[in-house]
Amino acid sequence: MATIFEERYAYHPEDFKHYDTEKIRKEFLVDKIMDPGNIRLVYSHIERYIVGGVVPLKQPLTLEPIDPLKAEYFCQRREIGIINVGGNGIITVDDIDYKMEYKDALYIGKGSKEVIFKSEDASQPAHFYLNSAPAHKEFPVKHVTLKQANVLHMGSLETSNERNINQLLINTVIETCQLQMGMTELKTGSVWNTMPAHTHARRNEVYFYFEVPEGQAICHFMGQPQETRHIWMGNEQAVISPEWSIHSAAGTSNYAFIWGMAGENLDYTDMDVIKPTQLR
Repeated sequence: MATIFEERYAYHPEDFKHYDTEKIRKEFLVDKIMDPGNIRLVYSHIERYIVGGVVPLKQPLTLEPIDPLKAEYFCQRREIGIINVGGNGIITVDDIDYKMEYKDALYIGKGSKEVIFKSEDASQPAHFYLNSAPAHKEFPVKHVTLKQANVLHMGSLETSNERNINQLLINTVIETCQLQMGMTELKTGSVWNTMPAHTHARRNEVYFYFEVPEGQAICHFMGQPQETRHIWMGNEQAVISPEWSIHSAAGTSNYAFIWGMAGENLDYTDMDVIKPTQLR
């Protein structure tokens, strides 16, 4: 077992204009998240956000504090959101077990000292997708199933963006400090997400794409509305979106993605919408 992590820094939009494809992918794409038998984390200095994946096999994996945290334990000053996108698993938080089925979510509050990940079947391991943000107040651990999500039905087949937005770990469902997470599922025949696009300068956002069929791909759009760029992505990959950047995507088939964000407020509707005709 190993915990593998890297640090990434904040980016100015004027500098971003000069990035080529290789540079954009290096700075914003998290191409390897799910690594069997290991914990992989990326520490971004945008909102000090952490994104990562945990894939336990026969042996449990324990979440340890990484060096940038300078902490005695991972949640000493942090909260965590986790959504399982693999086989059934168990997350043990301070000796309490939480059974995690496919698309179940778990919120772990500040002050939780021990977090252990297990798979029920090593041949079909859990894939725990993890987001974390700094926290100033303690809130209890909360298990949220997909059936308990607040569901918003958005878009239409006519505009190729019919989708269900499952709000899982947000303040209308549970109490958190600043972390919010949910999952969007596109209907068959729809390929666009978050269209019309938007920005929200009060929060960052990270997208994790999954259920992307073999041989298909996602084109994720980012950058300022008048100066857009794109990244081609595959299954179980994530992209870091700065606060000044749009975030939208189209796939070569329908797919699902998990969105996570943190920042100045918890208002889900706090966004600046960009009409398709305004994009450049």
